[in-house]
Amino acid sequence: MAATTVTDSGGVRIITEVIPPTDPRAAQLASGSKPPASTMLSFQVQGFRKAHPKALGTIHIFTGIVHICFGIILTLSERGTYSIPVASGVLFWLGLLLLLSGSLLVESEKRDNILLVKTCCVINVGVILSTLVATLLHTTAITRDIPGCEHNTQYQLRPDWCSDIENKMLSNWLDSMLVIFCLLEFCTAVAALAFGYNAVKQHNYTRMAL
Repeated sequence: MAATTVTDSGGVRIITEVIPPTDPRAAQLASGSKPPASTMLSFQVQGFRKAHPKALGTIHIFTGIVHICFGIILTLSERGTYSIPVASGVLFWLGLLLLLSGSLLVESEKRDNILLVKTCCVINVGVILSTLVATLLHTTAITRDIPGCEHNTQYQLRPDWCSDIENKMLSNWLDSMLVIFCLLEFCTAVAALAFGYNAVKQHNYTRMAL
């Protein structure tokens, strides 16, 4: 049986009723007090959207296109012996990874899907590792001679174009610019991963609490 108390305060009568757990109304109140799962999920994804994933995704898509375009140009222009970044193919596979990451980030702006957020986190871990590798390759290329122009032996003849310092300056400028792009991509991926991990952690905590 429910216990009822009546309190008068400032001309206002407050009636308090305590409902025991066995009362059918208790189950209705308990179920009504829980927010819908879709509302909770939307709240968690909204936390991820504070990172502006569409803007982050646009950065990844743009830089991914730049990497692929430079990869094609350098592959066609270098003379048989390719530089370290071109020979490793980093310009292509990093560019494709950035396009994938950017597309998922842009899509996550439109859909309330925690699985999509988790996928973005996994892909951005790959982007972080790939940008570190790419930065190492471009830095190594800057410190080395142009391929085919190394001093292997004392009397080895070098091609005429090796004496043109502008070739090395241009190569170093391109590698330096790509290093800057890698740093931008790294920071973008870290931001997306941080917000995505926080949203996933909240989602897992909510599921356990329920």
